[in-house]
Amino acid sequence: MKTSGTCQPQRERLNQFVDLARVYRGWTRGELSKALGRDPSKIVPESGNPKLDLLVGLADALDWQVGDVAESVWNEQPDNTCNQDLTFEELRPLALAAFHEGRHTDLNQIATRMLGLAQTAEERARASYIASLAWDGVGRYSRALACLQEALTERNLSTELLIFLQNNLANAHYSLWHLLEAKAISQDVIARLEKMPIEGDLKMQDALAFSHYVAGNTARRMIETNCPDLPMRAAEARKHLRRAIELYSDALAVEDNPNWAGVVNTCRGALIEVDAADGNLDPLAAVEQISNGLDAVIDPEQMPAGDLLETWGWWSIFGCNIALRGVAEPDLHHYMAIFTNKAIEIADHLGNWAMRERAFTMENFRRRRVAEATGFKPDWTLDDEDVRVIAGTMGRFPGFRETGWHILETARVFDGR
Repeated sequence: MKTSGTCQPQRERLNQFVDLARVYRGWTRGELSKALGRDPSKIVPESGNPKLDLLVGLADALDWQVGDVAESVWNEQPDNTCNQDLTFEELRPLALAAFHEGRHTDLNQIATRMLGLAQTAEERARASYIASLAWDGVGRYSRALACLQEALTERNLSTELLIFLQNNLANAHYSLWHLLEAKAISQDVIARLEKMPIEGDLKMQDALAFSHYVAGNTARRMIETNCPDLPMRAAEARKHLRRAIELYSDALAVEDNPNWAGVVNTCRGALIEVDAADGNLDPLAAVEQISNGLDAVIDPEQMPAGDLLETWGWWSIFGCNIALRGVAEPDLHHYMAIFTNKAIEIADHLGNWAMRERAFTMENFRRRRVAEATGFKPDWTLDDEDVRVIAGTMGRFPGFRETGWHILETARVFDGR
């Protein structure tokens, strides 16, 4: 049987993995084939498409993750023929336009092309940074994280690029709930920028404000019910969130930027949660304040997509956190239903996976509270689109997978299929 040209590179890559595993273990080909459960003459299929058990066997033999082996074997490259004749510098404005227009597939293709053209450490790091923005835009935060980590292995990067990379790395960790990493990196960026003469440099002021935003929200997420260091976390969150508001407000006085205005409003909502968490604000008054704020976004379809809409989705999540910590029934369920519905509505309009993860998690908490209080387990009613969204969220957030399976099983999604 003759393999097609399209399968040949993949088959060659599989053969390379087989040879690598054999050398790594110090095995003969016969010993390797026995470990993989394969005929020595047919370890790699003619089609070049391995079955899962072969990938698992190779991963075990190499001490790799199965997903890393699979990704390396397929190594699918985007089509870059449309940008084939452009230089690295000519591709940069195309990347900027794709980013601002939300064309993440195009952005990923441009980044891959730029990486192929990169000649210096700065160019390689910048191409990886652009790829991270593409992955972040579709909620693939682990992939974004890997791109940023790859970029930061380059040496002698410009200070500006290094700060952008570290800021985005901190935010990727924050999105994935790697809170200690997010805290350490964002505070490191703050310490670096505070020693630099950045007054009048809006780009660096934005970077400093954003690092305070990440540090503040990371401290906010570290707050837990009856957390022994709650006062310290709350004080830390307030300090950074207020500083972010101050810096972005100063920048807005110079340049009208709706994204900055959206982040300022998100910080204000986060401060309401912090005040409720440590007793500076009555929880019921806090959720009422959040609810009143959401009057600004009765119909998300009528608002332009962007940070100004996204901010109200995060206000909804802050409201859920406040209600779960300190609001009693029946007010708890009243406000939680309002907030989770609004968060999911905004998340779906924006395609925001991080917000979807929080909204589904919060709604699951609410339903469990109902079950605990009444003994009645509310059913989830999911259509096919809901199932697709939950599956996508499970893939993007490993910590959500148990919750996702619980939701799908409660909804009896798999019954009769």
